[in-house]
Amino acid sequence: MRTFFLSLLLLTGAAAQAQTPPSSNQITSYEGLHKAAHEGDVDAIRTLVAAGADPDSRDGSGRTPAHIAAFASNDDSLRALAAAGSDMNALENREYDVLTIAAVADDPEMVSLALELGNQPDLITSPYDGTALIAAAHLGHVDVVHRLIAGGAPLDHVNNLGWTALIEAVVLGDGGPNHIETVRALVEAGADIFIGDKDGVTPLQHAEARGYSEIAAIIRAM
Repeated sequence: MRTFFLSLLLLTGAAAQAQTPPSSNQITSYEGLHKAAHEGDVDAIRTLVAAGADPDSRDGSGRTPAHIAAFASNDDSLRALAAAGSDMNALENREYDVLTIAAVADDPEMVSLALELGNQPDLITSPYDGTALIAAAHLGHVDVVHRLIAGGAPLDHVNNLGWTALIEAVVLGDGGPNHIETVRALVEAGADIFIGDKDGVTPLQHAEARGYSEIAAIIRAM
């Protein structure tokens, strides 16, 4: 019962805790590196940094130019900012990093690039003390999940709700093809199927309770 209410809390309160991309008004007001990062203007990024601009400057929501590049899916901007010394592991005010922003956006190329540029796959992010992998598993972003696993993301991190990536894929998933494949990827990579939630309910028990027969079969096969 407790887990059920936690699920409702997450689903109904997600808007209050979710990532918040820059608003149209914020984008219009951006100058300097934030504007260049959003627009993908690599020459401007290099010129501004050479003139002394701080590559980790923050907007009113704590977003660095690297966060803006991630929200805008501008790979070239992110590369230029990393070359200029931007902190790839910086957290904005809602505690998200470039990697988790890309994971939530289902942007596999940005995920791979962030990892390549030094964004740590085990960074604790979000108000739930989660990881990029937990966020991707929750949303059923299969390609992102595969890339994060290959990049060394911790499979069994437990967030402050008591959930692993595997539990989130079941509890917050819809039991459809994407979440089935997410569970398969996690299990085949070695995720611990016996870690339960705060009430001791395992991923298999959650899957069975929801009638997710294919997911339950994948877990049972391990």
